[in-house]
Amino acid sequence: MRETTDNKPQAQVLQLPLPSAVGGSGMPYRPAGDVHPVLRRAGAPPAAVDLLAQAQRGLAEARELEGPLERYAAAHLAALRASAAVLALRGRPEENPRKRKRIRSAWEVLPEVAPELAEWALYYAAGAPKRAAAEAGIASAASARDADDLIRNTALFLRIVQRLVARGAVPASRGAGDAGEEGMPRTG
Repeated sequence: MRETTDNKPQAQVLQLPLPSAVGGSGMPYRPAGDVHPVLRRAGAPPAAVDLLAQAQRGLAEARELEGPLERYAAAHLAALRASAAVLALRGRPEENPRKRKRIRSAWEVLPEVAPELAEWALYYAAGAPKRAAAEAGIASAASARDADDLIRNTALFLRIVQRLVARGAVPASRGAGDAGEEGMPRTG
């Protein structure tokens, strides 16, 4: 206690550091620079993320177009870009130069690097000639129903690819035979 000028005792206040500034051992807080960093798994390659973004923009464009031929072609192209994102994520170049003679479509390579997408690759490979005809302007190439179905299926395919890209380059634990929720939709 301390005396004031009027000779009355006054309590003295002791200032202590705030609890947030004191660690569990009573030591003052130290910056995180002295802590060993925890290594995290690397994310998806920027090319895969960019291709997926292009695919999503392409699908949005396909929804806005009016003609079934344009809508069909744009939706198929969006799916192709999504498959390219998977190939950028998991694909490996051929090691044997003799094997690289023949150019193969993304739909042929996709089941090799992502077996869980094999049914999707077959679906889109079967639609590739129809897309080429639609791009050529052949009126009978795709109906409005064909375009609507492809847009709907491509939206589902993009969601599946988005999950793969979000997980990074880690292959899925499922086999090709176990489609689960990521399998092809059953259409009539």
